[in-house]
Amino acid sequence: MEQEKVFERLLQVLTRYFQERETGSFVEYLDPEDLRQRLHLDAQGTQGDWDAIFAWVDKYLSYAVKTSHPGYVNRMWAGANPPSMIGEMVAAITNTSACTYETAPVSTLMEKYMLQTMLNLVGFENGSGQMTTGSSNANMIAMMAARNSVDCAIKEDGLFGRAELFGFVNANAHYSMDRAANLLGLGSKHLIKIPVDEHGRMRTDELDQHLAEVVRRGGVPFFVAATAGTTVRGAYDQLQPLLELRARYDFWLHVDGAWGGAVIFSDRLRRHYLPHLEQADSFTLDFHKMLGSALMCNVLLFNHRPHILREVCSAGDESYIFREGEDGEIRDLGTMSLQCGRRVDSLKWFLDWKFYGQAGLAARVEKYLELCAYAEQQVELADELEMVVPRESFNICFRYRPPQGVPVAAFNKALRERMHRTSRCLVGTGLVNGELVLRLLITNINIDKPQIDTFFRAVIETGRELLAERSGPNRTC
Repeated sequence: MEQEKVFERLLQVLTRYFQERETGSFVEYLDPEDLRQRLHLDAQGTQGDWDAIFAWVDKYLSYAVKTSHPGYVNRMWAGANPPSMIGEMVAAITNTSACTYETAPVSTLMEKYMLQTMLNLVGFENGSGQMTTGSSNANMIAMMAARNSVDCAIKEDGLFGRAELFGFVNANAHYSMDRAANLLGLGSKHLIKIPVDEHGRMRTDELDQHLAEVVRRGGVPFFVAATAGTTVRGAYDQLQPLLELRARYDFWLHVDGAWGGAVIFSDRLRRHYLPHLEQADSFTLDFHKMLGSALMCNVLLFNHRPHILREVCSAGDESYIFREGEDGEIRDLGTMSLQCGRRVDSLKWFLDWKFYGQAGLAARVEKYLELCAYAEQQVELADELEMVVPRESFNICFRYRPPQGVPVAAFNKALRERMHRTSRCLVGTGLVNGELVLRLLITNINIDKPQIDTFFRAVIETGRELLAERSGPNRTC
């Protein structure tokens, strides 16, 4: 088969899948062993057999999760925007690395343009930034920048023989913070988890006490991360009291906006959820979550530090690959990155930005928040359901309320599994104050009020099924 025909055939397959992405069920669920047998992964390949390749593609698509389907409400991301899908395909076909200008001239300029656009939007002056593999990596780089900034000799001498460094995060901060502390040689005991208030926000009075105790013992409080939209509850740490503490203790204030940072596109929502963001030291945001860009697509921004990434990330002999512009400007973005090869993610975000614009993205985020409020209302109206905690932003933490005597956590876990295995819907779970919750996230442009109603009907019907089975001869939970 000629290569031109291969791509024509592929386009037909992908077009059909795209057209059917919201129809049927979101997945044909199979247990791992059953799926392994269906796939026949150990089947012998035949060199040059394109028909066999497309047979594998068909198998992949047949059993893949339709993340654009309204039944998929499991994660902070869903089906991607068409412009960024085009960008992803173009990036794959051109197959280059964004590490140098000479191998990726257009994407280099696009990335610089988008970084400056985001710096302006956030309000960071004389700043810098980079696109990373996601907020987990961005959080680590921000912590690394804070570590090296508190003592510039650490980059060469390491942490040996120095005062102990301590970071501080919301007790419900993302686990990437723990991993960053491990990777950077700080140790998990040097990342202090601050208790939260009734809204899930970091208690600044507790933080103040821990900061003072670290200083009293001769340690250095070098890093505080505010979470803009905690993973399970969606709480936003308040920035103003953290800025006041920064003035006293001189730590680096990072804002992890992987999930809730999308409010910056709406002036109204930013004023409510992220006032004073422009005074933070760094900020990260995932475009592939609420904003819908194809995975992965993230930005990490620094305030008042135009050269921080080069100072922190650059190391070793780079002369064989990286070049400076004639005016001394950094031309190759790879010199500011931890990894050598870099995906051309800027094209996805650039096309989304040009297609939707700030107004379009703001309207999307505002609509999601309205739908979350509607979902909370539906929970409160249903006798069988209850909110475990009030909604803080975009996360609805609820559960099915079984009759007295039925273990609540076990019942809701079984309910969630039943909905998944019967291909009704896939919803996330989490723990709030030690209690299991069903976590509904609305980050799918194919969801509106009718789809939310359908989701809750499925939850209630599944709960009733389980209760009926429980009262029958064959108990399931």
